[in-house]
Amino acid sequence: MSEPTPIGVLLADDHPVVREGLSAMLELDEGIRVVGQAGSGEEAVLQAGRLKPDIVLLDLRMGAMDGVAATGHILRESPRTKVVIVTTYEDDADILRAVEAGAAGYLLKGSSRDELVQAVKAAARGETVLTPSLAPKLFRARVAEPPVLSEREREVLQLVRQGRTNADIGRRLFISEATVKTHLLRSFKKLSVSDRTAAVMAALERGLLS
Repeated sequence: MSEPTPIGVLLADDHPVVREGLSAMLELDEGIRVVGQAGSGEEAVLQAGRLKPDIVLLDLRMGAMDGVAATGHILRESPRTKVVIVTTYEDDADILRAVEAGAAGYLLKGSSRDELVQAVKAAARGETVLTPSLAPKLFRARVAEPPVLSEREREVLQLVRQGRTNADIGRRLFISEATVKTHLLRSFKKLSVSDRTAAVMAALERGLLS
């Protein structure tokens, strides 16, 4: 009788030490094999498309493309792959964004090796995994009212979605570039994100942009 195929895992985190630590913990289990590592959201999407791993353990915040945006790209290109967010952030909105993007789970980096291994195996079985302490946060986030963007904030994000620069947006809306930045920063705060791409993704996910 042949041995079962190990669960293939791709690790994506912008800190090499974190990736190596996760890899060392997972490789101790004979049923799991780390098939690749990525240092950014963009690289995670490329690696997932090439390697077709069973599971992607994905950091939430990695620069230009955050974990939520990467999750959407990965699942569109590799629908059989399961994405589990592994992060230090416990914000209610972040958890909801990740789950709504299709993530199979959300774990904190302080999770034990056993919790991490069991989460990988559960996700591979098609189960949803969530650090127990985060369950109430997810519930609160689901019942909370969606953020309200002003008409101008929506206009700015709609132009960002089209690939316009701040200067271009200012010219089109007859406002200064500084005012554009102010509207963006307010949108970031309301949507609990830290960059333009994530703001557009979050607004689209919540139906705030048409």
